[in-house]
Amino acid sequence: MTYRKNSHISVSVILVLVFLIGIVFYNEDVKSLAQFPFTKFQYLQNSLPDSPVLNTDESSNTLAKDIAAEYDENIFPSDGCDIFDGSWVYDDVTHPLYKEEECEFLTRQVTCMKNGRQDSMYQKWRWQPKDCDLPKFSAKLLVEMLRNKRLMFVGDSLNRNQWESMVCLVQPAASPGRKSLIKTGSLSIFRLEDYNATVEFYWAPFLVESNSDDPDMHSILDRIIMSESINKHGQNWKNVDYLVFNTYIWWMNTLKMKVLRGAFDEGATEYDEVDRPVAYGRVLKTWSEWVDLNVNPNQTMVFFNSMSPLHIKSSDWNNPDGIKCAMETSPILNTTTPPSVGTDRRLFTVATNLIHSMKFPVQFLNITTISEYRKDAHTSIYTIRQGKILTDEQKADPAIYADCIHWCLPGLPDTWNEFLYTRIVSRSRP
Repeated sequence: MTYRKNSHISVSVILVLVFLIGIVFYNEDVKSLAQFPFTKFQYLQNSLPDSPVLNTDESSNTLAKDIAAEYDENIFPSDGCDIFDGSWVYDDVTHPLYKEEECEFLTRQVTCMKNGRQDSMYQKWRWQPKDCDLPKFSAKLLVEMLRNKRLMFVGDSLNRNQWESMVCLVQPAASPGRKSLIKTGSLSIFRLEDYNATVEFYWAPFLVESNSDDPDMHSILDRIIMSESINKHGQNWKNVDYLVFNTYIWWMNTLKMKVLRGAFDEGATEYDEVDRPVAYGRVLKTWSEWVDLNVNPNQTMVFFNSMSPLHIKSSDWNNPDGIKCAMETSPILNTTTPPSVGTDRRLFTVATNLIHSMKFPVQFLNITTISEYRKDAHTSIYTIRQGKILTDEQKADPAIYADCIHWCLPGLPDTWNEFLYTRIVSRSRP
């Protein structure tokens, strides 16, 4: 009995010591990964000793090998390749990049199949640049890039559309029960607990202050902006590692924009009516000055999305009998001449000229032309209005109820995120 008792004590002591040593090495290992630049994982892998190492080091080695393998499986386009110049190719092998029913975080606004759409071809078109290929999207690789970081989409409901897409694209990399989504005011945050990473959306449809800034109650036809006031929103964008901005659709209901004289907080009500491109330029100038002053290019990448188009007049794509975008099941496939669907290209020019003049190296994501081809990809009648799914009577009246602004998911915004993924990951490849 004495022999067994002593044996039991010695084993217990050894187990406790091993456990404590493991904690020390584990903490040091996590700390070193958090502080070690991602771009050096390849170097870390190659510099590890050949001699046997502890299990924690083996875990680091395995991680480095996995990330290196993800890079090896991808061919990234050269800097000289225009990834926005190309055509749509039907591809039911690699697309969609995820399944609608497998993404629990999608809102009913964009779940077109669930809302009654019968055809699914819109999910299976892949963008093919002329002179290169887009890399295969790897959720694992992207979330490693996002480890201990924040990715934030800022803008209107089209950027929210893209944010929902990105949530669906990265969420498979999270362990079960280790992902969450919360909404606080204008900010929605999707968190990947295992990576201490967030994918966020901030509602600011004009980027500057406006009377449409309430994230829930913003259906205001008489829209008024403060073209030089951005700090109220901007304080929420500081110290974010990847910022993706847009503003367009909320500019399109009037030819002139109402610009407030003074401030909302001071009770100002008088305004000037300014031509749309002029007001747009003022707002982007305010935004660009904020970026130049408040964002560190050594810490943060900034992107600006061009205009997401509408498809309102079916005659624009030679379908005089059509009703808006309703019942469209394939893209515009004639790429010899860019489609003309009513996009205000003046704002496109304002944005590109201003971004080229900035000190900060903003990356312009030209999603406009590729999206103009996609008359088939809108939510159309397979969506919600005022929080409710369209009734059969409403679906039968697409001239009134078809939404030809937003996009089904899976769908076109996934391609926008493939562009974003290419820019983020290729910048940091070994």
